Amino acid sequence: MSMHGASSKSPLLAASGAGVSRRGCLVSLATLAAPAAWLGAPQWAHAGGQLEEPLMDSVRTALSSAIANQAPPEPEFFSTEARLHYLRWLGTQSDRLRRRKPDWEVRRDFLQTVWYESKRAGLDVSLVLGLIQVESAFRKYAVSSVGARGYMQVMPFWTRVIGDGDPGKLFHLQTNLRFGCVILRHYIDRERGDLFMALGRYNGSRGRPPYPNAVFAAQRNWAFAEKPHLLPAPGNPDPLVAATAS
Repeated sequence: MSMHGASSKSPLLAASGAGVSRRGCLVSLATLAAPAAWLGAPQWAHAGGQLEEPLMDSVRTALSSAIANQAPPEPEFFSTEARLHYLRWLGTQSDRLRRRKPDWEVRRDFLQTVWYESKRAGLDVSLVLGLIQVESAFRKYAVSSVGARGYMQVMPFWTRVIGDGDPGKLFHLQTNLRFGCVILRHYIDRERGDLFMALGRYNGSRGRPPYPNAVFAAQRNWAFAEKPHLLPAPGNPDPLVAATAS
């Protein structure tokens, strides 16, 4: 199913002007589509990267504010069922990630932070995990040929534009995921909810299919659906877990 034109609403940032494209990212969709294949694949970082573009002052301020608050990634839950939903998700994804991150505490901290930062930015957690798979193969210290850094391959110029100017912090788990999720949310807003175009912009290949299609293929590895007997009864609130935006 094509994802071109898929939309996602933003809780954080406002849209700004048009953008430009630079280069594509060559990815084997057949490799990414199978979990067994990507688990054994070489660990590289893709050469694409975000392009530095002019930002309206209001957008720059909103992005800076979203980056600046470094609250610990501790999830909050509306109900016991919501917490159980999260724990089931954590267990499922932990099993999938075990070969990449054998240590349980490292795996737990990574997944908890991905979950928190994705929810905070209003992003689908499976989309963010798919993007990380394509961008860095889950390597914390990955660096691409164009200088993008960390799990979400954030370009260093972002630390100057909306951060404190220290690109070394992009190798910190939460900092990298905070930047990556906020930037992706910004691009989705600029593209009026079009995930295909937003992902291309994230990779510096706006309008070209290889990179967005690779992320969508990888996203399928991280899909999570409750078993029928674990779903809420009709008429009951949906026990989705909510992260604070603070």
